[in-house]
Amino acid sequence: MSLRIDSTLAGALPAFRVFMLPLRLLMLVLGVGAVAMLGGCAAKRGGNIPYEVQGFGTPDKPSTTIGVGDDYKVGPLDTLSIKVFQVADLSGDYEVDLTGTISMPLVGNLKVVDLTPTQIDARITEMLGQKYLQHPDVSVSVKASVTNVVTIDGAVNGPGTFPVMRPVSLMQAIALARGTSETANPRRIAIFRQIQGQRMAAAFDLTSIRRGEAEDPKVFPGDIIVVDGSGVKSAQRQILNSLPLVSVFTPFLLR
Repeated sequence: MSLRIDSTLAGALPAFRVFMLPLRLLMLVLGVGAVAMLGGCAAKRGGNIPYEVQGFGTPDKPSTTIGVGDDYKVGPLDTLSIKVFQVADLSGDYEVDLTGTISMPLVGNLKVVDLTPTQIDARITEMLGQKYLQHPDVSVSVKASVTNVVTIDGAVNGPGTFPVMRPVSLMQAIALARGTSETANPRRIAIFRQIQGQRMAAAFDLTSIRRGEAEDPKVFPGDIIVVDGSGVKSAQRQILNSLPLVSVFTPFLLR
């Protein structure tokens, strides 16, 4: 099918008629060009999380008091069970997002990372008591923790949490999530880890690792991996883009 030109414009556009392409061919050319540009822009390093980090080693030893001990500090992607006595609409399970926040009716967005269940209980009780409830009775517990799993998110084919009882390589971890997606930027993969009480972040180039140009790093239980790409959610991209570069070893402070 060819493009049709109004007869009143035919005389004014002789060159257009000479170089006119079938519509389908034109769309194909434009589509291939767009895909090429996207691919060229995506597959590169970038962001404020440093590469080739020295000292990004073994994380803190996992707590053995998950869901029970008063000293357990909540981490990203933990699931909290929050119960407000006689208020069913506020009671339920709440997952901590990658920024360390939960979203709760009436309370709104609440930063809970690195707080104990008791501390979270006190904050929710205070916020509800200020405006909405008289003497609210709140209980908070940890229903599930990511301590013995690796969490993989972003531009992968099967994001989720995967049981890992021992260290694995980054390539093995990505394989658990069925590999990177078509929109992924394999040159920009971030690993978040808690070391000496601080949440740290380091970036890795999976393309270089696959080519044998860079070492395949270890991934430990409790690590969070985010693969960058054009389809990554805004919250994840904000984490990848906006972290301040403190040094070659970047503390990922969620507090």
